[in-house]
Amino acid sequence: MSLVARLIACSIFTCLVASTAQGGAWPREQGDGFASLSMRLGWPQDMGTWTSKDPTDDYSTLYVEYGLTDRLTFGADIGHSVSGSGKTVLFFQWPVRQAEKGAQVSAQFGFGIISSQRIIRPGLSVGWGLKNGWLSIDSVAESYVDSGHTDFKLDMTWGRNLSKDRKLILQVQTGQPDGRDPFVRVAPSLVLPLRGPMKLETGVTWGLTGDASMGLKIGVWTDF
Repeated sequence: MSLVARLIACSIFTCLVASTAQGGAWPREQGDGFASLSMRLGWPQDMGTWTSKDPTDDYSTLYVEYGLTDRLTFGADIGHSVSGSGKTVLFFQWPVRQAEKGAQVSAQFGFGIISSQRIIRPGLSVGWGLKNGWLSIDSVAESYVDSGHTDFKLDMTWGRNLSKDRKLILQVQTGQPDGRDPFVRVAPSLVLPLRGPMKLETGVTWGLTGDASMGLKIGVWTDF
């Protein structure tokens, strides 16, 4: 399938599934939900190594959060893990520190399957509300129950609210897969309103260290 066809298919599929920013350190209120579906296509940064224009990486991710109560959020994270393997993780998240000023902190505990292996996934999110946006740090550890191996991931996100309900996001994605070199990549994106609660996110990714790829990202968010 061509690149254009992949992007069009992703856009259509996301709209059919139906999905403002992920809660992270901020818990969902009871009965409020959020969903996003995104696709990342990647190629080597060294274009001299290309044998075709087809992407060498093709990742899609479905992420859902729902407020069971004002202090307990249930979620699902389905797609690819830190190591790139397929994953299905269910999780619960609850606030540790919620205040009018300063950092907002939430803890998370997840469990599921990555590459046909059982895992548990503790996590911690810290966020700060800014005058026209937000800053957040989200970290998880994917620990394999049987082997004892653990992969780590930490994302730092700066977001700015723009006019006409648009958002500018700059994310630094880092990780340490067990037994492999750590990686750092940057992922700037722009979020545009669609119809109703729907929003379209488009962006790029660029590996800085431990990741020699570049990529395109497209996704759709929704509140429900």
